Amino acid sequence: QVQLVEFGGGLVQAGGSLRLSCAADGRTFSSLSMAWFRQGPGKEREFVAAISWTGRTIRYADSVKGRFTISRDNAKNTMYLQMNSLKPEDTAVYYCAASFRSMPIPTIAQYDYWGQGTQVTVSS
Repeated sequence: QVQLVEFGGGLVQAGGSLRLSCAADGRTFSSLSMAWFRQGPGKEREFVAAISWTGRTIRYADSVKGRFTISRDNAKNTMYLQMNSLKPEDTAVYYCAASFRSMPIPTIAQYDYWGQGTQVTVSS
């Protein structure tokens, strides 16, 4: 079992920045592919970004390319999402997810473990 906890959500004005963190317990973090998903009000959960256990393979949703950066620190059992140039449409609950599969595929069904989510609100 893998426990995931997200930190760093909040309220920010459009054009601003936030950094989300996802802390994982256990000794298996370096074996996990990790991802961020989000669910906006009245919307389905959608893929944001994913990173392989080595950090060498990264994928982004088109809507966040060039604005968001995913990274991880295996020594700290933590994954990050740096969000810049935020837009009101980025408002959502952001979830981190983990998978024991080697490659980070942007589909919800691939992920075995989920955090509780952290709210990000971008005001216009």
